[in-house]
Amino acid sequence: MQPDIQELKNTLSLEYMCPNCYGEGMEIFHETKNFPIHTVLNMTTREKAVHYPCGDIVLGFCPSCGFISNVAFDASLLEYSPECEESQGFSPTFNEFARRSAQQLIEKYDLRHKTIIEIGCGKGDFLTLLCELGQNQGIGFDPAYVPGRDQHQQNYDIKFIQDFYSEKYACYHGDVVCCRMTLEHIYNTADFVNMVRRSIGNQTDTLVFFQVPDVTRILHDCAFEDIYYEHCSYFSPGSLGRLFRTCGFSILDLRTDYDEQYLILEARPAFKDVQPLPFPLEEDVKTVENSIRDFQRAYRTTMEYWRRQMQHIKTQGKRAVVWGSGSKGVAFLTKLNISDEIEYVVDINPYRQGTYMAGTGQRIVAPEFLQVHRPDVVIIMNPIYRREIQQELFQLGLTPEVLVPGKEL
Repeated sequence: MQPDIQELKNTLSLEYMCPNCYGEGMEIFHETKNFPIHTVLNMTTREKAVHYPCGDIVLGFCPSCGFISNVAFDASLLEYSPECEESQGFSPTFNEFARRSAQQLIEKYDLRHKTIIEIGCGKGDFLTLLCELGQNQGIGFDPAYVPGRDQHQQNYDIKFIQDFYSEKYACYHGDVVCCRMTLEHIYNTADFVNMVRRSIGNQTDTLVFFQVPDVTRILHDCAFEDIYYEHCSYFSPGSLGRLFRTCGFSILDLRTDYDEQYLILEARPAFKDVQPLPFPLEEDVKTVENSIRDFQRAYRTTMEYWRRQMQHIKTQGKRAVVWGSGSKGVAFLTKLNISDEIEYVVDINPYRQGTYMAGTGQRIVAPEFLQVHRPDVVIIMNPIYRREIQQELFQLGLTPEVLVPGKEL
């Protein structure tokens, strides 16, 4: 039998040290049981989807550095492979952001004719952009990379390695080490960043570029749909900055982007005699602790709100769909225990269409399917895509009610 939350508070907080600063005593504050282990692994049948293995999410807060971690995380359960479909590259909104990010990075640091290493490159879209816009050469690491899927990549000097980046690849040296939306998947964050620093060695002019979700927005908005199993590590500006300074980096820039959803960190290896001050964006640990308390108070109200919404949709006989089959969609459906109330989930990524949502089993369909299904309500998983999705609905001749988690309360 699973221990209850109070028992977890009494035991795990003493047993687990912080993987971000090695401090003692993670304080447990949130739990979700039986969450699908994978949210972007393509489920080719509904049976596979609804019976896919689950794990527990038990979030602990470090009172020393402000880091938040799933202390119940088990990396050995995950199966990252080419069957993972995490790409956001079919969205014009996201592509505009990615191109702007690449161009800004190139201009800011004169990244032309350089060698760029990307850790967790996914399908290689961002690395290709950096090579295209700056005439750079690239080396990308990711077990989920799919060779030959993007023929455009053949036009550039890029090598892809279908593996996790580790110390065995320290022989590869780059002028830039890029790591976007990957560090949050790694439990032992300090070990990993220290490994990156050792791999750089004495090349103190190497630029390091990391991008992760910002947990302060998740806590502030009570964005429960942004908490899922693959994301075992949750950073605020302060915990991210403290991590990199402790691991031997000097921070050049630390900011938010993409409607404050992402944290962007740019750094270089630090000199031993330099003790850099905290970056202006970095908050103190007490601020994160207060945000956690606010999240705890808002969580029940938020969940009750969405249960009422789903009950209203059901009693009114309305058809509803979720738009966005990625991790947010899985978290939304799983935590609200939605099955029959919603039959379909929409996604513009053709590699997701025809598969099923992990845990709850909804079929993933293309937007054009809605011309037949005619939904009364569309629930958008990420508010930044609202305008893009509403334009798509208009072009399909549809005018459903649109709901967005975190924006309708």
